[in-house]
Amino acid sequence: MSRFITVIVAVIALIAGWLVYSNLPQAKPEALIYEPPRALKAFTLTSTHDGEVSNDALKGQWTLLFTGYTFCPDICPTTMSDLKQALPELQKATEAPVKVWMISVDPQRDNIKRLQEYVGYFGEDFVGVRAEHKSLFPFVRDLGLMYSIPEEGEENYLVNHSAAIILVNPNGHRKAIFNADHKRGEVPVVDMEQLKRDFAIIAD
Repeated sequence: MSRFITVIVAVIALIAGWLVYSNLPQAKPEALIYEPPRALKAFTLTSTHDGEVSNDALKGQWTLLFTGYTFCPDICPTTMSDLKQALPELQKATEAPVKVWMISVDPQRDNIKRLQEYVGYFGEDFVGVRAEHKSLFPFVRDLGLMYSIPEEGEENYLVNHSAAIILVNPNGHRKAIFNADHKRGEVPVVDMEQLKRDFAIIAD
């Protein structure tokens, strides 16, 4: 009889524990999550790793995409450096590879050789992609990002572009967007600590 009572008490304790756990507030990502994930329109770009690439190049991995250019004085080098430091922790959260795509929004100056040298500094998990504006602009717009195009003949210029980071899942679909923090007097960049926390939840 005492054994029966012990079993009953144990079962009740398990049920009580499960009820408490199930009613605890669950961690939710602060990123904008796309539910369901959104397929990307067909694209063709040139990659620093694989030459010509299409939608299939995004499959089988988690990919963080952002717009940038090699002449960028602030947002791009800061974001690349932050992602380089964050990447090992991001990789621990998933068995699938985690890659970074820097989408050059300055095709006039960023040829593939210059782009290779730039992204190569950050490591083999960083990929540069480019295209002429005719193919580039629709791809960037489909991601929900933007960039400015310089006046014809202009040589020394800055390119205004989004500072957000897009997360694409291993099916090649847009899963989330991490928006940059815009603080007065500071470079607008994504909060990497929040990105790491959100990614761990999303990739789980």
